[in-house]
Amino acid sequence: MAKRDFYEILGVDKSASAEEIKKAYRKVAIKFHPDKNPGDSEAEEKFKEAAEAYEILSNPEKKQRYDRFGHSGMNGGGGFSGGDMNMDDIFSQFGDIFGGGGSPFDSFFGGGGGRKRGRKGSNLRIKLKLSLEEIANGVEKKIKVNRLVQAAGVTFNTCSSCQGTGQVRKVVNTMLGQMVSSSTCPTCGGSGQIIGNRPSGVDSSGLEPKEEIISIKIPAGVSEGMQLSMSGKGNEAPGGGVPGDLLILIEEKEDDILVREGNNVVYDLYISFIDAALGTTVEVPTISSKARIKIEAGTQSGKVLRLRGKGIKDLNGYGTGDQLIHINVWTPKSLSAEEKEKLESMRESDNFTPKPGKNEKGFFEKMKEFF
Repeated sequence: MAKRDFYEILGVDKSASAEEIKKAYRKVAIKFHPDKNPGDSEAEEKFKEAAEAYEILSNPEKKQRYDRFGHSGMNGGGGFSGGDMNMDDIFSQFGDIFGGGGSPFDSFFGGGGGRKRGRKGSNLRIKLKLSLEEIANGVEKKIKVNRLVQAAGVTFNTCSSCQGTGQVRKVVNTMLGQMVSSSTCPTCGGSGQIIGNRPSGVDSSGLEPKEEIISIKIPAGVSEGMQLSMSGKGNEAPGGGVPGDLLILIEEKEDDILVREGNNVVYDLYISFIDAALGTTVEVPTISSKARIKIEAGTQSGKVLRLRGKGIKDLNGYGTGDQLIHINVWTPKSLSAEEKEKLESMRESDNFTPKPGKNEKGFFEKMKEFF
């Protein structure tokens, strides 16, 4: 797919000054910054696209070459490689755009320290089993996590290969002039530091395992297979980089009584033939308590009753599901001689022939007489 015009990406004219180009890039970068659009791959691509445009237009020599030859004049010398750009490269090279840090949101929201330079720590993954009640109402869990953290007593020295920048630059002379490209320093991995003093039990990155208790707030309405993320709760990064994330995979414990169907829960209620015919009231379990319901006289097997709002809260805040009660009329498998005799005497009764809506009163009176 053809690349978009760099001026169009930043929303400026060819006559724009260096300061206007810088302001335009900052505006676009803030709009599509990863901190503002977590998990949005489209926004990330636009953020990289803007960085590439600014990398060219902020350099007078490259801008002049782009104005004359377009994208074809940038081959081999764009500094970044389009969709393969590394986010750390962008933050390290253009950190001054955001006030020296790399994230505009640090200064906007009082962070002050900016995005940490260097590699990001690895993510941790755990599985968390939840009961139906915990899923329905949300829950806060405290769990033990083994993380890699920066060890005490470790010292670091500035990387001599990149002079602490985490980046190495390569200059190539071409017929179009000097082309400069940047890449992550292979010596320090982008952290800008090399480990010096390393105590016993500490790995080559200066990290050691540590057990921590982490509190996790699980929102109501999560479901089996859903993955939640806690930013910065994974392994720490070598040299003080950005910590990884803690990824929580949700598993549902099977309930002994209730079955989940979306945001609704289902309960199979078994009642006797007599209760179905004469009507009764019964107590049924719900997610967190019990409820008393009325069974109307003449209730048929397969009828579904509904307890509104007794289901699971919607994850996106769209109300709460219901509890559905499936009525099952239970047929006894063994009868005493007396019971058989009573039922046999009613076999020929017209009331026992299925005729929905007819002779119900006479049928109920006969049942009372026998039982």
